[in-house]
Amino acid sequence: MSTPSAVPVPRVEVHESADDLATTVAGEFLRLVSARQAAGDVPDIGLTGGSIADKVHREIARLAPDSGVDWSRVSFYWGDERFVAPQSDERNAKQAREAFLDAVGADPARVHEIPSTADADSVDAAAAAYSEVVRGQGSGGFDLLMLGVGPDGHVASLFPGFPQLRVDDEICVGVTGSPKPPPERVSLTFPALNRSAAVWFVVSGTDKAEAVGRALAAEPPGVHEVPATGVHGQQETIWFLDREAASQVP
Repeated sequence: MSTPSAVPVPRVEVHESADDLATTVAGEFLRLVSARQAAGDVPDIGLTGGSIADKVHREIARLAPDSGVDWSRVSFYWGDERFVAPQSDERNAKQAREAFLDAVGADPARVHEIPSTADADSVDAAAAAYSEVVRGQGSGGFDLLMLGVGPDGHVASLFPGFPQLRVDDEICVGVTGSPKPPPERVSLTFPALNRSAAVWFVVSGTDKAEAVGRALAAEPPGVHEVPATGVHGQQETIWFLDREAASQVP
């Protein structure tokens, strides 16, 4: 994908409730994937985890039968993952499989999970292995990357003040001592996240309102304070918010 001369201005959509938000995002997701397939592409999709992501995923499964999407022709990746056992409920990939990937019949060969403790000896080894997966299997960037935002403004597993924010020569990094459990994680870096045509932040709840407001301020703080400000799509960046999460947006 070519990089445009200017970063697109983020678009903000506010929905009345988390349920409304999830239904809207699921519908937009299916339309985007269908359009990419109609153009002859096999879309590369970056997924996230969390409670609102789970709602979105379940809505995708509900709406999928009428979407016309060929699920054997969609590739899935993750922006970050918890470095835990493969069947742990903490795994973003396990959540996505149970919520929609298994239900829609995603091709297992196109579901590229970040290594777990069963696959790698350390978070750094897992990060190195996933870097090779993304480099070898990906098309050079995600067609769509969906992300959440933490109450502290973190995105993927890039936390305020952490050294991983400064990494610009790697696809993926290991994270230890995460302020949010579990403590060990694997995350894509800013350069990898920003090789996305579309970036959708999907955020719900009053506990995220301050971080969202800071990220969308006229003069937002830097990435070391609010890491979410460091991620943008090459073609579009959309903040899908419910009314509570949007309560402090200027």
